Amino acid sequence: MTTPEIGTAVRGSKTGRPIMVVLDLLGRRAALRILWELRGDALTFRALLEAADTNPSLLNTRLKELREAGLVVHEGSGYLLTPAGRDLHAALQPLSAWAQAWGSRRTPKRSIINPR
Repeated sequence: MTTPEIGTAVRGSKTGRPIMVVLDLLGRRAALRILWELRGDALTFRALLEAADTNPSLLNTRLKELREAGLVVHEGSGYLLTPAGRDLHAALQPLSAWAQAWGSRRTPKRSIINPR
């Protein structure tokens, strides 16, 4: 799978509009988790591998895509968010707040095994 690019067809869009490109990128397995784990200090590959609870091959692929998208960079101390990556993290905060409120209003489904 190649890194999605603006102006190029991506999953769900033939136009390659920026919103569709970023949704394609963020919708890839483990991409959001990696960005979440990099919200603080830089992490080494090994620390990020453990924090993201993924495998080395997938982590390498996603890091390559996130670096090419300009969201993650590797520096001497490890991987960290770029200014654009930090902007994305900030942009996702309202969605996170909405999800928390939404989740608190949801009634958990009853267990089929142990209904009460």
